[in-house]
Amino acid sequence: MQKPSRRTLLRAPIATAGAGLLAACSGSGSKPPHHGSGAGRFVPPGPKGYVNPSDPEVLAAERKRGAGPVRTFRFTAAESTLDLGGKSVRSWAYNEVLPGPLVRVTAGDVLDLTLTNRLPVTTTLHSHGVRLRCDMDGTPDLTQNAIPSRADFTYRFVAAHPGTYLFHSHVGLQPDRALYAPFIVDDPKESLAYDKEWVVVLDDWVDGVDGSTPDQVLAQLKPGGSDAAMPGMAMGPGHGTPSPRRSSSRGRAAGPSRVLRDSHSRMLHGEGGSVAYPLYLANGRLGSRPSVFRCRPGDRVRLRLINAGSETAFRVALGDHRMTVTHTDGYPVVHQETDALLIGMAERYDVLITAKDGVFPLVALAEGKKGKALAVLRTDKGKNLPAPDVHPDELDGKVVPARRLKPADSVALADRHPDREMRIRLTGSMEKYDWAFDHKPYDVRQRHPVRAGERVRLTLINATDMWHPVHMHGHTFALTGLDAVGARKDTSIVLPHRKLVVEFDADNPGLWMLHCHNQYHSESGMMTVLGYLR
Repeated sequence: MQKPSRRTLLRAPIATAGAGLLAACSGSGSKPPHHGSGAGRFVPPGPKGYVNPSDPEVLAAERKRGAGPVRTFRFTAAESTLDLGGKSVRSWAYNEVLPGPLVRVTAGDVLDLTLTNRLPVTTTLHSHGVRLRCDMDGTPDLTQNAIPSRADFTYRFVAAHPGTYLFHSHVGLQPDRALYAPFIVDDPKESLAYDKEWVVVLDDWVDGVDGSTPDQVLAQLKPGGSDAAMPGMAMGPGHGTPSPRRSSSRGRAAGPSRVLRDSHSRMLHGEGGSVAYPLYLANGRLGSRPSVFRCRPGDRVRLRLINAGSETAFRVALGDHRMTVTHTDGYPVVHQETDALLIGMAERYDVLITAKDGVFPLVALAEGKKGKALAVLRTDKGKNLPAPDVHPDELDGKVVPARRLKPADSVALADRHPDREMRIRLTGSMEKYDWAFDHKPYDVRQRHPVRAGERVRLTLINATDMWHPVHMHGHTFALTGLDAVGARKDTSIVLPHRKLVVEFDADNPGLWMLHCHNQYHSESGMMTVLGYLR
């Protein structure tokens, strides 16, 4: 068995970097980043005494990462007609494809990606999970001005750390459209041996279905929406059902209500979510016409599983196969076998499988909801496909949680007493839809101070009845609570009325968002800012 070459990986399904995407090597990475209109040395509002996104401390940290070959790409964000596999919808997408084009570089390369905005509103691009320079983080009003319509912006940074990552817009509810794309940073010293690679991007989908848009869904969830405070939204048995069609205040059809009622998940210790999505997708396809990955019996296949959904955790399993977990959120772990994985929004897992002979469903069950996404692994020459509602036994088998994953020695945080401790409470309720940290809705001027060089212990206390996948920009943290063994992550689930204890090294100066990655929670206010003191 040989390690796959970069050329082989680029030929794999979903690896469509040539679809409307410019990809080229253009020399060394020594020149400074060029920004499109609306850029410059951006200084956000807020208290003095903090390192701003383009300050000398940020530039010095970037220089330490080195500068390899420049890899140049171009995205255009525009309204598009998307084929979901027999069903067409209008939405906003990158380069008119769903998921957006795969971007692939090697650790140490300089990524040079120009985003052209052809939307009727502003947008940005966030490199989720990537430890990068602060002014390239894509957080509107905090690290840059949002990109105006008909303008462009070039994101340029050293991709220093290998792993499985995700691009997505960081403006409003745009990620719940089609504004996301997989981003893979290959390891030039890769130790895994495998024959093929399969990138699988999962999503919950509502945009353009029966007149629905994500913004309309948020309006339904808030007080005053038709179902925002219905008693039936409390925890109960079953997998949830949407309530009937509603009308806008002007009498026009605004799509059916997407408020989820009677939702419950044992694994999530409560409600599965608040949005009843009509569709679930794997690599942009419905289960009735799934994407098919082909290989030979006995092939060792690396799956890169990415949850690009906005409000749904997926329980994922491959029929008649066990999976060996090798990475979570891009960082290697001590290998561990499992039947299934629970993947929260914006989490990523890499697994290895040995393909058997036949046709096998890769199923992503919408946890605590009604529905599932489906893709297919095929090693035979047949044409039959699994039924869209297939439920492999592995979905009900062993599920290894992130806290039980041990980091590989190469990425484990060194033992060290914390220099600073923070405690942040997750607050809010479904009835008021007032999600926040410490009862304070997001304000770009907020700061939770840290100093460069510190080891920080952060305790997240979930005081709500809902689970929350919490994401930290610009860093990874180690899961270090009483029952955790240190896996490195950037996004992690905090269960209702539980706490999550993590530690991280303050080694990337700037201003960094900390937020719930349920897009409807973050847009309602569950965001704050970590700021490096000068």
